Amino acid sequence: MIKILSSLSKTIHFSFALTILLFLVLFFFNGGFVFDTLFWSSICRFLHVSVAIMWIGLLWYFNFVQIPNMSQIPDEQKPAISKVIAPAALFYFRWAALLTILSGSILALLNGYLYDAMTLSISSGIPKHTVIGIGMWLGVIMAFNVWFIIWPNQKRALGMVECEQEIKTKSARIAMLTSRTNTLLSIPMLFTMVIAQNLY
Repeated sequence: MIKILSSLSKTIHFSFALTILLFLVLFFFNGGFVFDTLFWSSICRFLHVSVAIMWIGLLWYFNFVQIPNMSQIPDEQKPAISKVIAPAALFYFRWAALLTILSGSILALLNGYLYDAMTLSISSGIPKHTVIGIGMWLGVIMAFNVWFIIWPNQKRALGMVECEQEIKTKSARIAMLTSRTNTLLSIPMLFTMVIAQNLY
């Protein structure tokens, strides 16, 4: 077990193996495999929640841990964050955002409410679709911010793209403020996603 836990890739592979084993056992005791909409919806929901945890977890890491503590890190140690940790975290951050939106849209499509939710259920008036639609729109806005505001500005701020110091400083501020905007939106977004499943 120590060999598995000493390697991240082995840990993840073992975790997936356990998940697949649980999947097979649970579906076997549920009467076997029926590859219907419910089956694919369950798989998609699992993927959606998994990547959403990665996305929001990293968003909160940036805002609750990294940004507030950067001023306490000595200047000679800051390159460890800006050159190694931040670029790696931003890689998972932006792709998790995209996969969250993609998997959530597929999930809504499989369950037959994508259009109704995205139009906030104006035509049908189904409260659940209105609430989840609000969450979906907040998620789309946040993902847009990640890919088209935070990421381009972070590339300049972290020195991944050459630019003048003034532009670098301005880009760092824009990225931080947009990240804070996403943090502001993340709590109501999560609230609507959860409440839509439990209130209606």
